[in-house]
Amino acid sequence: MEEELNATYITLGGHVDVHKHRYLYFLIMFTVYILVILCNSTIVGVIWIHRNLHEPMYIFIAALLVNTIVFSTAIYPKMLIDFLSERQIISHPACLFQFFAYYSFGGSEFLLLAAMAYDRYVSICRPLQYPTIMGKVTVGVLLLLAWLLPACQTAVQVILSADMKLCSFTLRGVFCTNSIYDLHCGGSRARSIFGVVAMFNNTVLPTLFILFSYSNIFFISYRSGRQVRKKAAQTCLPHLLVLVSISCMSAFDVSVARLGSDFPNTVRLIMTLQIILYHPLINPIIYGVKMKEISKHLKRLLCRSKEIQV
Repeated sequence: MEEELNATYITLGGHVDVHKHRYLYFLIMFTVYILVILCNSTIVGVIWIHRNLHEPMYIFIAALLVNTIVFSTAIYPKMLIDFLSERQIISHPACLFQFFAYYSFGGSEFLLLAAMAYDRYVSICRPLQYPTIMGKVTVGVLLLLAWLLPACQTAVQVILSADMKLCSFTLRGVFCTNSIYDLHCGGSRARSIFGVVAMFNNTVLPTLFILFSYSNIFFISYRSGRQVRKKAAQTCLPHLLVLVSISCMSAFDVSVARLGSDFPNTVRLIMTLQIILYHPLINPIIYGVKMKEISKHLKRLLCRSKEIQV
C-alpha cells in the first residue's frame, strides 16, 4: 500500500517544524494571500472603472496585476492546505501543473514588462506615431504573446518530464519548482537544452530588451526638455522597480534550484518564501504609489470610504 502511495504522491519535504507552528504559518500566509488578492484586484478595478485609464500603459499594468493574482493562486491555496494537513503531499500530475503555472506566469511577467517598455519607448521617443502604433490590435497581440509564449514553452518542459521515471518521492521544497528534476532517475539532455532555451526566451531576452528600451528613453529624454525628462522618470521608474523585484525573485529561484542541496532546510525555506511573499505585494504598492493617475484615484476611493464610515 505504501509503495502504491509513493508511486502516486510526492512528499513536500521543505517544511520546517510545520506540526509545531502550523497555525502560525497558516495565519501569516493566509493574511499575505488575502492582501495580495485585495491590493492587486483593487488597482485592477480602478483601471477597469475609470475610462481615462483605458490606455495601453494602464492596460498592461492591469494585465500584470491579474497575472500576479493567478501566479499566487497557483501556490498559496495548496500551501495553506499543507499547513493544516498531517502529511504534506502532492500528486505527481498536480505537481507538474503547479510547476507549469509557476514558470508560465513567471515568464509572462517578464514579457508584460517588455511590452510596457515598448509602450513607453513609442510614447516618449515617437509621440506622433504613438496612437497609430499602439492601437487596440497591437495591445491585444502583445498581451496574447505575453501569456501564450511562456505557456507553450513551459508545457513542452512538462511533457518531457511527465513520462520520466521517479526514483525519489521527497521534494526539497514547499511547492513544485525545478527541484522536481532531482526526483527523476536520470537526466534528459533534450529537456535540459530546452529548459535553457525557455529561460533565455522568457527572462534573459525580455530583460535585455527592457534595458535597451529604457536606455534609449533616458538618452533621448536627457537631450530633450525638462518636461520630457519628468515624464520619462514618472512613467518608467515604477516599471524598472518591478523589473528589479522580479529579477531578485528569479535569482532566488535559481539559487534554490542550483544550491539548495547545500543549504539547511530552514535557510532553504526562507529563500523559497522570499519568492512568493514580497513580490506579489510589491507590484500593487509600486504602481499604487508611483503612478500618478492610479494614486489619484486610489486617494479618492479612500476618501469616499472614510466619508461613508463617518
